[in-house]
Formats: sequence, C-alpha cells, structure tokens
Amino acid sequence: MLSKDKLNRINQLAKKAKNEGLTVSEKQEQEQLRAEYLKNVRSSFKNQFKGMKIIDPNGEDVTPQKVKNLKQESKDN
Repeated sequence: MLSKDKLNRINQLAKKAKNEGLTVSEKQEQEQLRAEYLKNVRSSFKNQFKGMKIIDPNGEDVTPQKVKNLKQESKDN
C-alpha cells in the first residue's frame, strides 16, 4: 500500500496540473507516483482474485480456470 504522503502528493500534483500546469520534473514525479500506485492497485486486485472461489447453487466449484491458475502459480512460487 502506498503511504499517505505519496497519495497526498499525487493529489497535490493533479490539482496543480489542473490549475496552473506542472514543470517537467513535476510531470516526471507524477508519472512515477501514478505508476507505483497502479502497480499497487493491480497487485492488490490480483491477490483478491487468488482467494476467490465461486460455488454454484448446487454447491459445485465453478471457479474460472484463470483464477485457479493464479492460485496454482502463487503456490508454486
């Protein structure tokens, strides 16, 4: 998870970009922070998927194969 300081900085840069524009170094910082944020979100979402199991009304496991593969990959690593 990103620190509160980094999230605040992302918001500060977004606000400044909207109001007055960013310098070249600020744009680079913004891109780096956004990339780090997206990497974190994707990782978190993937971890949620790994723990997912879908059961149909008959009580049978109907979890998609892609999710089962993700679970297996995490066990192998």
